[in-house]
Amino acid sequence: MTNAELNDQDLDQIRRICEEAGIKLTHQRLEIFKELMTARDHPSAEDIHRHLQKRMPTVAIDTVYRTLATFDELGIARRLHLANNRNLFDTNLAPHHHFICDACRKVEDVYWPDFDSTALPEEISAIGQVRSRHLELHGLCTACLEQSGE
Repeated sequence: MTNAELNDQDLDQIRRICEEAGIKLTHQRLEIFKELMTARDHPSAEDIHRHLQKRMPTVAIDTVYRTLATFDELGIARRLHLANNRNLFDTNLAPHHHFICDACRKVEDVYWPDFDSTALPEEISAIGQVRSRHLELHGLCTACLEQSGE
C-alpha cells in the first residue's frame, strides 16, 4: 500500500486482512485507516488523532494508539522505530529507508536497492540472523539548509 488516494482496492484489502485476523472492521478503525492511508508524510498517532477529531470529536487517543498497534501487527502499516524515539507510522511497505532532518524532524523515504542487496559482513552472523534492514540517514533537508544559509 502506498500513501495515495484511498481506493476500493485499499478498502477491500483492509476488510480482508481484518476478516482473516478475526477482528471487526469498526467505523473508527476504518476512519483511522483512511487517515493513515491519505497522509502525505509519516504521521504519529497524535497527528492522526488531531485530524480525526475534526470529523469524529469523540474518538479517543487510546483508540488511535491501539488501532495503529493492531495495524502494525497485521502488516497493514509499519511502526517506525526511529532513533529519535518518535512513534511514526508508514503505509509504504516496500523496502525503503528514511532520511530524518535534524532541524525540522521531517522524515522522507529513501530507496537504495544497492544497500538492500549488499552482502552483510560475516561478523554479523556471529551476532544473529538479520531479518530486515532499515537505514536511518540524519542531516538537514534542503529547506532547512536554505533557511540556515549553509
